[in-house]
Amino acid sequence: MFFRTESFKDFITFYPVVTVIVAVNLLLWLFSGFLEIPLFVRFVDFGVGFNLKISNGEWWRLFTPIFLHDQSSVGHVLFNSFSLVLFGPALEQMLGKVKFMIGYVGAGVIGNIGTYLFAPDIYLHLGASGSIYGLFGFYLFMILFRQRLIDESSKQIVTVILVIGIIMTFLRSGINIYGHLFGFLGGLLLAPLLLINAKPFSPWRNERRRRDDHEYGFDPNRWSKRNQLKRKYTRYAIWAVILIILLLGLIKPF
Repeated sequence: MFFRTESFKDFITFYPVVTVIVAVNLLLWLFSGFLEIPLFVRFVDFGVGFNLKISNGEWWRLFTPIFLHDQSSVGHVLFNSFSLVLFGPALEQMLGKVKFMIGYVGAGVIGNIGTYLFAPDIYLHLGASGSIYGLFGFYLFMILFRQRLIDESSKQIVTVILVIGIIMTFLRSGINIYGHLFGFLGGLLLAPLLLINAKPFSPWRNERRRRDDHEYGFDPNRWSKRNQLKRKYTRYAIWAVILIILLLGLIKPF
């Protein structure tokens, strides 16, 4: 589920919502943080989560922080974008574009509502971490109640990374604890509603779509060959993914 074998072009075709979200995250950071274009810097100021201003009626600040990141650190936006590219595609295929967007944004908004309710009025926050933890909420729901939707290797990855993420949430400074916990809770709450009629992730569906789009022949041994390689390297890949996420997390908490 979490090992990407698609080309860049196929990734965009198969997972358009994930692609658009990552592009928005990176472009907003690039224009506001790296290039410091005044219009985009003002947009970040206009959209950052600020509990006092939310209390004064600026309700959009429950939504906009999901797509904004720390302007002073590339690690923040890269970590969240990497996490979305890793864990978002399978869920987008399983839910469909509309449900996936509802789940991703919904979990992030729930995380921001939790931050608004429990953090001080002067608290400032931004980042996609609530939505990312929402994805983990979906996967944990599958592990607990919809085991047919997730394979054993993916269960291991989700469980280990979720435990590491929760530990980092409480040990690292500068992390929006409420956003993480309530975003995760949001994913758990939305999962039973949005996973209705969901089917397990399957690369075969992508392959059929590619074949239909391009109308070329299909080698019946293609996926058996890939599965042999995948089985050979899965154990190493799982720990490589965990190590990468840990290293990125040490660069900048998300």
